[in-house]
Amino acid sequence: MLDRVALHQTRLRTPGISLDAKGIAMGAKGIVLLPSLDRLVGFLALYSSTAPLTDILGSLSIDIVRSKLGNREVTLTLNAESSDRMDRLAELARLAGGYTFTGTNRHFVQYRDAAAPFGYDVREIAPTDAPIALNHSQFSQHYDTDKTIDLASLLLRLEPRVAPSTITDAGPRWICAEAGLGGALIHYFVRSLVEADVGVAEWPPASEFEQTPIRRTLFKLEQIPARMNKLLRETPGIDVFIPQGATAAVEIGYDHPINLRACPVFPPESLMLIRGGGRAPIKVDKLPALGPVESFARVHLAEESDLPAGTAAELSSVAVPLRLAPTTDPWRNITATRVGPSDLGLLRQLAYRLSSQALRQTTIAFTPQGAFLIRAQGIESIPVGEFFRQLHPKIYVAAGYSPVPAVAPDVLHRAFGSPAGQLIFIDRNNTKVGVGAEAFVPLEQALLDAQSWSGTTHESIAQTLTAGLPTVTLQSPGFRPLRDVDAAGEGSQED
Repeated sequence: MLDRVALHQTRLRTPGISLDAKGIAMGAKGIVLLPSLDRLVGFLALYSSTAPLTDILGSLSIDIVRSKLGNREVTLTLNAESSDRMDRLAELARLAGGYTFTGTNRHFVQYRDAAAPFGYDVREIAPTDAPIALNHSQFSQHYDTDKTIDLASLLLRLEPRVAPSTITDAGPRWICAEAGLGGALIHYFVRSLVEADVGVAEWPPASEFEQTPIRRTLFKLEQIPARMNKLLRETPGIDVFIPQGATAAVEIGYDHPINLRACPVFPPESLMLIRGGGRAPIKVDKLPALGPVESFARVHLAEESDLPAGTAAELSSVAVPLRLAPTTDPWRNITATRVGPSDLGLLRQLAYRLSSQALRQTTIAFTPQGAFLIRAQGIESIPVGEFFRQLHPKIYVAAGYSPVPAVAPDVLHRAFGSPAGQLIFIDRNNTKVGVGAEAFVPLEQALLDAQSWSGTTHESIAQTLTAGLPTVTLQSPGFRPLRDVDAAGEGSQED
């Protein structure tokens, strides 16, 4: 019987069991007990379908164990590492019909489940000499190791299952041709212009009565043309395989029960070709040297007498004019713009909205073709005119275009005669304009018009300052302030 581990419990009876940082009872190792090999294959298929076995291969051990009653079962032993790994193992084991245990040396106890979130502990340790003692809430059993199963051998012994959907899948392929078909297949690929690599693998003779080794021709193709699929698949002596990782491949029309890409158990220089239909796999212990099939194309040599005689002749020039072609490349190094005469008014209005930094960093030159503005930090702040990107320190081409032929910028500069003091602008109409470097001045110096102002003198200001200010005084209006004013309406009465 087992006891549930309580929260903050400090004492455990099972040897090698302790509490981790989360308070879960765990040992150094974990064991998954499965009732049969079928359940083992199901467990490995479930595990490899979601994650590679790389993190557990270093400590994984698969054994067939025998109980005292003679029942044989399968155990997977591996390092526990953390409760996260053990939780995942426990979930997959329940799905595959197995049980999960944790421990360190000989005694293992059931791993935690929903009934015991912190795990289990044994009430009493039963004495035993068996190498494995498993304690579960439903049973306690001791096991002896019968034999160890090699994972690589298990994968090769498993029979692939029929999978018709793989026949139409696109992708790289391996082809193995028996002796007598390799040469014909090489020339078939050469005539059909199929790119492939070819090599010859050897095996020892099948029996003591034979002295010649067994040879097969291997082909590696990135893609098989659709017109060849049926021919290669149905020709006796030719097997087509779909790669499953770097060291394994499965015959087309079949699928391995376990994801071989997640099981890197074969030597890196080998190749395992797993065939269906009950046939044994083809094991290539060392992959042979591969070369392109084009190297085996038939070569015809002409007789020396048939070679035409000739004399050296002067070659005509192959020079072509420079042109600009549209390009879909992202815009980069957009550092110049040309503002035509009709857009100079817009440039003047835009000048009031430019920052002081943009005014200082931008230079401008006025030509009959318009005003050319250059800013090494990018001309995007002046969204007017035709933009140019800097192809060379002294060559600018229209944005969105590239020169053809696609020569190097230095070669293009030499083709213009390597002008020392000229900046060359090539617009989208293939018009080349050269502007002298000395013609460019800072934009802030070229913007403002000459300002008029009026002056004054010290004397006029001084005379104005010395003028006296008028004085206003107030006197008493007396007892009768309105004695000099006629009564209202007297004049109108006399009239």
